[in-house]
Amino acid sequence: MNVDTASLSLVGDRKENQDRVGALQSNGSLLLVVVDGMGGHSQGADAAQLTVDTLRDCFATARKPLLDPQGFLTMALSIAHDAIVALGDGVPLDQRPRATCAACVVQDHGAYWAHVGDSRVYHLRNGTVFERTRDHSHVELLLREGVIEEHQLSSHPMRNLVECCLGGDSPLPDVCVTAHRKLLPGDALILCTDGLWSGVTDAQIAALACDSATAMAAVLEALVGTAVKKNAPHSDNTSACGTRWTGMA
Repeated sequence: MNVDTASLSLVGDRKENQDRVGALQSNGSLLLVVVDGMGGHSQGADAAQLTVDTLRDCFATARKPLLDPQGFLTMALSIAHDAIVALGDGVPLDQRPRATCAACVVQDHGAYWAHVGDSRVYHLRNGTVFERTRDHSHVELLLREGVIEEHQLSSHPMRNLVECCLGGDSPLPDVCVTAHRKLLPGDALILCTDGLWSGVTDAQIAALACDSATAMAAVLEALVGTAVKKNAPHSDNTSACGTRWTGMA
């Protein structure tokens, strides 16, 4: 694969960075991961690290290119969920470690992605948001029910209320996994935590990510830096990883 891949995580105005990012490439497959250890819950950083480690381990031991990327993402996130639940064993339910996550596999001229919570995946093409994940959040529910409109999402007072995550209670959360999405030369994929998308617009993400003259590392530096400044002095941990597809070698 010809891809330009990078990742970046900043602590923002918080005392601790509970976000984690990961990018691994092997034998024609690329795995991208972002995880947000949920603020207000104990061991958020541990939950995030455990999630990234689990997905890395699953990817490292799987035969590549992956035979079933959708099954891989579902299985790996299920294992991560169980591990975080075990980490919180004996802790009161409202204090157990939790995390949101977005993960993506790139192979076979395309991409497959999964998410839980409000960590996002953006598929960007020709300077626009071609597709993005929809958050497992209260405001997304209000949007689907027609109570609010799209432009009200970012300013709604309940925008940070996540309704689905890894960890916490034992039942497996609602993991959304896509089918194969074909990638065209110049397409970009950006995975990010809410610290990023709360501080930049979708249009800003698309414009920068689709600029083939700008390396992905510089794209993420600009986006993450802008989000941290925009949300100051109360900026959250702000993290992203991304890749630009330029075709097959």
